[in-house]
Amino acid sequence: MYRYTDFDRQFLRQRAAQFRDQLQRHLAGDLPDEDFRALRLQNGWYVQRHAPMLRVAVPYGELASRQLRALAQIARDFDLQDAEQATQRGGFGHFTTRQNIQFNWIPLARAADVMDLLASVDMHGIQTSGNCIRNITSDALAGIAPDEQVDPRPYCEILRQWSTLHPEFAFLPRKFKLAVTGAAEDRAATDWHDIGLQLRRNASGDVGFRVAVGGGMGRTPVIATPIHDFVPWQQILVYIEAIVRVYNLYGRRDNIYKARIKILVKAEGQRFVDAVNREFTALCADPQTRFVPQAELDRVAAGFVSPAAAADAAATHRQSVPDADAPAYNRWLQRNVHAHRLPGYRAVTLSLKRAGLPPGDVTAQQLDGAADLADRYSQGEARVTHDQNLLLPWVPEAQLASLWQAARAGGFATPNIGLLTDMIACPGGDLCALANARSIPIAAAITERFADLDEQHDIGDIDLHISGCINSCGHHHSGHIGILGVDKDGSEWYQVTVAGSDGSTLSGASVAGKVIGPSFAADEVPDVIEAVIDTYRQARSPGERFIDTARRLGVLPFRQAANAVRRSTAQPQETPA
Repeated sequence: MYRYTDFDRQFLRQRAAQFRDQLQRHLAGDLPDEDFRALRLQNGWYVQRHAPMLRVAVPYGELASRQLRALAQIARDFDLQDAEQATQRGGFGHFTTRQNIQFNWIPLARAADVMDLLASVDMHGIQTSGNCIRNITSDALAGIAPDEQVDPRPYCEILRQWSTLHPEFAFLPRKFKLAVTGAAEDRAATDWHDIGLQLRRNASGDVGFRVAVGGGMGRTPVIATPIHDFVPWQQILVYIEAIVRVYNLYGRRDNIYKARIKILVKAEGQRFVDAVNREFTALCADPQTRFVPQAELDRVAAGFVSPAAAADAAATHRQSVPDADAPAYNRWLQRNVHAHRLPGYRAVTLSLKRAGLPPGDVTAQQLDGAADLADRYSQGEARVTHDQNLLLPWVPEAQLASLWQAARAGGFATPNIGLLTDMIACPGGDLCALANARSIPIAAAITERFADLDEQHDIGDIDLHISGCINSCGHHHSGHIGILGVDKDGSEWYQVTVAGSDGSTLSGASVAGKVIGPSFAADEVPDVIEAVIDTYRQARSPGERFIDTARRLGVLPFRQAANAVRRSTAQPQETPA
């Protein structure tokens, strides 16, 4: 993974010291709340339903074991767990769909100490909030996927350095998110981002980017529009600058619900594309414009070093567990272990989806445990996945059995990756001030209803996504089954969609799910999901996956099945999907 330079570290230390001064002046009453708000948001500090929330950036998902241990220390020493919060969830981190981690119970008075700790391990919260270019995300299998054409990580790092505190793009009309992939399969959901970048090679072997703009969820789900099929990698910063300049100039600032670039792209169509190309042409003609030189790419790429060849253990690793454990181990191999571009290696997902904890949550003890596993089995590196799990990218095949036993002891070995209980969920109304409804109890109820792993494996591959409000932090639009929390006169209701997709090979082309009917009361949701699943199991052809059956059948059979288990009579107003 990328090694920070002395310049990087000095910058983070200065930023942490600056924040400490701002916080002290605010706590002393010398910096009004309205002035301090913008400063704390620029460093990742929100004020949520019950307490401040810190969002820590994890650029393109890569974490070193020492960083995991620092995050564990934050959870253990700063995330409140006092008597007043005995019934609340303190002492946790929460990994998000954008490869960041959040903490929800840190007192604001201790915020500067946390920022110092983060800076000591090359971490921060810069631009994890605010109307700016946010954390760059990528494929969790970047650099190791067998289907990868170009490793996106050096380009992600160049984008990170370029966009951090970029003065022209610090106050955009609305937040701005980029995702990058270099593989044949899009595992980064690039179609659902403000800018989605796909690395590719042309017929001559040159590297460039397919650029799509204007994707996003929220009140108006939109798939990104491709606007350039091949931008040479040397010019990609200039092309993105042209896009963001046009957005900065013409994006709406009078209505927060119309301010995202997707609204501008959808409204202007080809005129937006033409404006970007004019700006790009003008920038390219400006003698002050600088493209990325080969030497800079080489410098950054040198920070991403692959480990030495692994010992060949293909003939022995499957026989290295006791016979009684073989069925569970083989199920884990099937679901949690992934192919690797390097012979002798595998990538392994550590599941953060298990009974008793919300999806994506990790305790301080588990963060320390994940750091230990990364050190023992993965060259000291872990990755945060789009699906709110952790991934070990450099596991020698000879150590799979040993890793499985250690992961099982640490609570990371649930063999459910890609199955129903491997769901995405935001924190929802338990923690978030924006949420209309709680996500965590819904996720827990569905996990309990489908606790039988044999049943989950029979159901097969399926993406279940849950959001507590229309802001769509749980990416419900792209779920094969999506659940959206809505409010009706102070009570919680849930809208259900089917046949959404994120653009991965399993899901097919990116599309927003379709609503199957009026919203359901909270206690009806597990029955509704079971009815939807039963409809699929009864109608599927041999080997047919849920997403394919849902597209073949359409909405009507699922709507009928869901309505059959409805118990409530009052109905809320419908929210557009």
